[in-house]
Amino acid sequence: MSRLGAVFQGLREQNRKGVIPYVVAGDPSPDGTVSLLHQLVAAGADVLEIGVPFSDPMSEGPIIQKGHERALANGMNLSAVLEMVSVFRRDDQRTPIVMMGYANPIERFGYSAFADACAVAGVDGLITVDLPPEEVDEIDAALQAVGLDNIFLISPTTPEARIQTIVDRARGFIYCVAVKGVTGSGQLDTDAVAARVATIQGMTTLPVAVGFGIKDASSASAVAKVADAVVVGSALIAEMEAMGRAENASEIQIHGGAVKLLQSIRSGVDSSPS
Repeated sequence: MSRLGAVFQGLREQNRKGVIPYVVAGDPSPDGTVSLLHQLVAAGADVLEIGVPFSDPMSEGPIIQKGHERALANGMNLSAVLEMVSVFRRDDQRTPIVMMGYANPIERFGYSAFADACAVAGVDGLITVDLPPEEVDEIDAALQAVGLDNIFLISPTTPEARIQTIVDRARGFIYCVAVKGVTGSGQLDTDAVAARVATIQGMTTLPVAVGFGIKDASSASAVAKVADAVVVGSALIAEMEAMGRAENASEIQIHGGAVKLLQSIRSGVDSSPS
């Protein structure tokens, strides 16, 4: 069983819901990313989602876009992200890592070479935002050959026929987008999210994680009532950015803002009735 499968099975057996933080590799600094990942696990993360810095992150709102810009200015690239995962794996062999990125850097790397490098580093799953299920045959074959899960987004406007197409290709879990638009935008409508999650769950046995719009313990608790996991990204990055604006702020203080927020979200999720 994959690390993702084992974690979600364990959550089900414990009647708990998952928490998945998203951070951009190399933001606020390349040297601190691995430490931040370990701190997020200690704060209650069940799965880690790592953004691969890209010059045109089309699904991201302004907050995460700035994170990508800072990471690129820090010299980050796909190979450096894979090295970070390798370093993280020296001390944590249990927590699943999902990389979220865009097709261009992966295509330049080469699908088979990329999949092999992910397997060696210890990556468990991949979200390629701009590769729809109709165009994933080549990369999916490479990922399957090394046991990596291919994870897809389902938006609020995805028609039911297309949802079925997506879930038929997906592995690991389904990423349900809670709001229309980019990350960090829109107002969360928990009733609409509940209906959407129910529709997806009627078509697949895969766990359903909900992201785009989870900002605090309250929103996380509301979504955890209906989903298998919640994903939080923009709020964590905004918190670190805010902490970093303080004069002479240390990396410990910057990371501390994100860790404290994740602890709050973990508490909110755990307080939600299953």
